[in-house]
Amino acid sequence: MTPIRLPLDARAYATLLACTTLWGLQQVVIKVTLPSVSPLAQAAIRSLLAAVLLLGWARWRGIGLFGRDGTLPAGLAAGFLFAAEFCFIYGGLAHTTASRMVVFVYLAPVLTALGLALVVPGERLAPLQWAGVLLAFAGLVAAFADSFGAGGRGTLLGDAFGVIAAALWAATTVLIRGSRLAGVSAEKTLFYQLTVSAALLPLAAWAVGEPGVVRLDALAVGSLLFQGVVIAFASYLAWFWLLTRYYAGRLAVFSFLAPLFGVAFGVLLLGERMSPTFAFAALLVGAGIGLVNLRPRAR
Repeated sequence: MTPIRLPLDARAYATLLACTTLWGLQQVVIKVTLPSVSPLAQAAIRSLLAAVLLLGWARWRGIGLFGRDGTLPAGLAAGFLFAAEFCFIYGGLAHTTASRMVVFVYLAPVLTALGLALVVPGERLAPLQWAGVLLAFAGLVAAFADSFGAGGRGTLLGDAFGVIAAALWAATTVLIRGSRLAGVSAEKTLFYQLTVSAALLPLAAWAVGEPGVVRLDALAVGSLLFQGVVIAFASYLAWFWLLTRYYAGRLAVFSFLAPLFGVAFGVLLLGERMSPTFAFAALLVGAGIGLVNLRPRAR
């Protein structure tokens, strides 16, 4: 039986606003921690910490995580996609700025809407949403054009990693909504992703020869706690809770705020510069996300 999906309400909007603010800040936190902890090592520690917290939360709330319900294949696939996504996000931040990365990663809502339109009934796109898709991809083209320009060529690899991460994030959401994971608790869905990524990310860090933890100072400890407790545990648990109750294609109504927050945090906290071309590209992407997630009034 397909679970009933609800229209977005005040609680959903408030949760999305909090999540998008945190996700916009996340890229900055990762970036400033790179001198102390290498990128994939950060991602691995984050997933491990969040998985332990989630296990404790589920036991305290009496939520079953290990029952046989036919979700294992989809759960393992979601975990692999999740791990791959963060390999590209964390690895990409070594080659581009935080403000650029967040814009590319948040192409994911547009790609999610496209994927859901193909595989999930009731999530099809209207002409207005297709216009948003075209607008967002126009922004993507403009952003990559800026990467080839003077002073931007050095960010090209990191920018490409951001786009790949966006595609993997979208694939994860589509998989969750189109599989048996849509009918289980948010905790179990997230637990699959955290445990699989906690197992795979250390192997990825070892495979590419990362140094791991270079120094464990107060900044590094605070950053890892923020990433593991606030982002990977609390905000992702909130996100997957939303996915089990509301229309996934509509959950990104406010997601265009995340790249805007990310750009603002990058400029204000890291002093990152933004060219006029990239600023225009970011606005196109944000406007496209907004259009994709606007629903026409019922006739």
